[in-house]
Amino acid sequence: MKEIICRTAVVGSGCAGLNAADWLAALGERDVLLIAEDMMYGTSRNTGSDKQTYYKLSLAGDEGDSVGDMARTLKREDVDGDIALCEAAGSARCFLKLAQLGVPFPCNDMGEFVGYQTDHDVRRRASSVGPLTSRYMTEALEKSVRARNVPVLEKVLAFRILTDETGVCGLLCVNTQEHTLLRVRCGQVILATGGPAGVYLNRVYPESQFGMSGMAFAAGAAGANLHCWQYGLASTKFRWNVSGSYQQALPRYVSVDAQGVEHDFLPESLPISDVLRFTFLKGYQWPYDPRKAEGSSKVDILVKAEEDKGRRVYMDFRRNPTGFALDALDDEARDYLLQCGATQATPIERLRAINAPAIDLYRAHGIDLERDMLEVRVCAQHHNGGVMVDHHWQSTLPGLYVCGEAAGTFGQYRPGGTALNSTQVGSMRAAQRIREMPRPVPDAYPETAALTLPAGDPRTLTADLQTMMSRHAAFMRDEAGIRAMLARIDAIENRRQPLAEGEVDLCDRIRLQDMITTQRQVLSAMLHDLTCPGEGVLETRNGVSRRRPARPIPERDLWFERVWRTEREKRKETTC
Repeated sequence: MKEIICRTAVVGSGCAGLNAADWLAALGERDVLLIAEDMMYGTSRNTGSDKQTYYKLSLAGDEGDSVGDMARTLKREDVDGDIALCEAAGSARCFLKLAQLGVPFPCNDMGEFVGYQTDHDVRRRASSVGPLTSRYMTEALEKSVRARNVPVLEKVLAFRILTDETGVCGLLCVNTQEHTLLRVRCGQVILATGGPAGVYLNRVYPESQFGMSGMAFAAGAAGANLHCWQYGLASTKFRWNVSGSYQQALPRYVSVDAQGVEHDFLPESLPISDVLRFTFLKGYQWPYDPRKAEGSSKVDILVKAEEDKGRRVYMDFRRNPTGFALDALDDEARDYLLQCGATQATPIERLRAINAPAIDLYRAHGIDLERDMLEVRVCAQHHNGGVMVDHHWQSTLPGLYVCGEAAGTFGQYRPGGTALNSTQVGSMRAAQRIREMPRPVPDAYPETAALTLPAGDPRTLTADLQTMMSRHAAFMRDEAGIRAMLARIDAIENRRQPLAEGEVDLCDRIRLQDMITTQRQVLSAMLHDLTCPGEGVLETRNGVSRRRPARPIPERDLWFERVWRTEREKRKETTC
């Protein structure tokens, strides 16, 4: 088996992985290896939204924002205070680094980076460069990584974290073209593989995003808030969030049954005034929220009900919803359309007035909203839980750092755009900690048992489990369905076959194993949340979940001379 030796291996080619590698190199670490299945894969490069948000400390105006204020916004009953404080403290530094690398965040004539208010926040901390903000970030970070000559190992899928009695000692990978194994011996791993999108069938994640969180759980790392996901309406032919202006243009929702009969289903369950108001509010309140089950999230519930009847659901921008008239709208919706100059006769005309590029985006992917109805479902969009980490983004397994969406730094509710900030702050913190306290590269690996993988057709098994997950354990959950799925996973796990190099379906079988490992942990957390609801961070270890109080925002030293002295001592230790 081919072997590569390095001090730090970074797994993932998105915003988090690239930033981790870039920071390590900038801090003087020369023995870094970036491992990627494909540099063009992943959510960061291949997805976005109506106005993809980067959430950071306010850097404009007279609001008087502070690190403490932002930390208090991020801190919730299911979010640890030290992580919230770090994400607030590091946000400006990371944001300005991206601006320096060329990400064109808007600023005014005086040089202020202006912002807007996003969901679950009270300040104008949000910024954006449009629907593809994370792609701009990824491209800028990759350019910097390449300029620093960080080695990149592509067409390689890392799938097992190797451990000894001290923690991480390496990675087991597979060459995705030759289906042969490769071993990486290293002292620490930064896992930045994105959210575990593959656990669901209905998902807005791009096809290139599957996630590999299971290898962290298989190695013994704990999970945090694995039951917390963000779901929302998304198109299915081309995967994209239909938030913001797509809803504010007030399209008509329609379902089509197996006989091709159209159903104007929203007015069947809601007064016309609520149809108009809830559709408009979905622009601001796009994620499903059980607290709004009798408000804007009623739309999600009714869409799911149509699917359960065997119908397909569409947004139709060619026709107005039943009862549409400017005078029929509430003040908020009417004033918004008036301010945007979007009082035209049809949804497509209103959408063009509000956000013409939103139409161009779909046309570039073969969907003409002037001619075609847009098929939609309620889809998984972001995992707010993940692998549990400390304020250095190190997991409970020594030497394993996890950043980006793979890390469980959020609870159920988070301000929009905090995910992009977390990719940058978490990866920076991990790099800084590794530089300060590196683990040595082990001399050898411990003895391990022969590897086995699930038997059977991996693609069929994957599709079946993804379907069950979307049916029973998505934004609407049922205990019986979750228990049945756990039993199904047990049955699949009990039928195994040896890992065989050269198999054409080896990568599919590896992904299936990672998916069911993750599903088991997520389902355990969901089952605990259903049967033992409460507050706090929900930890999951080896399929067993428990709640603990979230750590408070810590007291910190703000006396300059003491902090300066500590920093001088750190630098001396690092350079000696």
